[in-house]
Amino acid sequence: MDDFMLRALIAGLGVALVTGPLGAFVVWRRMAYFGDTLAHSALLGVALGFLLEVNVNLAIILVCVALAMLLVALQHQRRLASDTLLGILSHGSLSLGLIVLAFMETLRIDLMGYLFGDILSVTLTDICWIWVGGAVALLVLAWIWRPLLAMTVHEELARVEGVPVASVRLAFMLLIALVIAMAMKVVGILLITSLLIIPAATARWFANTPEQMALLAALAGCLAVGGGLFASLQWDLPAGPAVVVAAALLFFIGAGRRKSCPTS
Repeated sequence: MDDFMLRALIAGLGVALVTGPLGAFVVWRRMAYFGDTLAHSALLGVALGFLLEVNVNLAIILVCVALAMLLVALQHQRRLASDTLLGILSHGSLSLGLIVLAFMETLRIDLMGYLFGDILSVTLTDICWIWVGGAVALLVLAWIWRPLLAMTVHEELARVEGVPVASVRLAFMLLIALVIAMAMKVVGILLITSLLIIPAATARWFANTPEQMALLAALAGCLAVGGGLFASLQWDLPAGPAVVVAAALLFFIGAGRRKSCPTS
């Protein structure tokens, strides 16, 4: 196996191991559109990172967190529904990021790589960032697992039982922001949410407990990464989209198997 393909596989597996368990909560809490909004805001983080000459990953995390805070503040008004606010912030931040990059005439970046990923060009530094960031994300997720699960089942009851709802929700948003920053090189800004929701949705066909679903989602993500990279190498396909298509195929295969074996 070529070095670049081995690096891509290691990076992709690192992302899949994190997005699987985290994506389970995104599916349970019906936050797919929220994930899309944070992912689209990542391009604004990229633009500000280059503009201010700071670490791009740090800039992405800060922009995602700021956008999440703004959304929480705006949700207190009653004139607009949450999905409308998400649409405004999502497309507004994505467009603003493109405008900022357009004004930086001396900067030459691979915009398609940021939008759709460039997993075949990951470096050892990228791999370290993905695996260290992923380990931190999994540790934090394990720490907040029970209170977050309680909130997912019934938020008001969890609050009565003493769960610090606001703090746990903030920690969960920070995790999503961190994972978006670390996964951007693998599948790109426009496809990041797919790795959060498709493997988790696939696992939902077979899991009987939340823990099973988290583990099966991670496994489905790893299989999608392996299958997508194999297809990319075999038929010269764009690697990031190939991974997403592989994940979608696994979902439909799982759905077909579940339909033919309803008692399994």
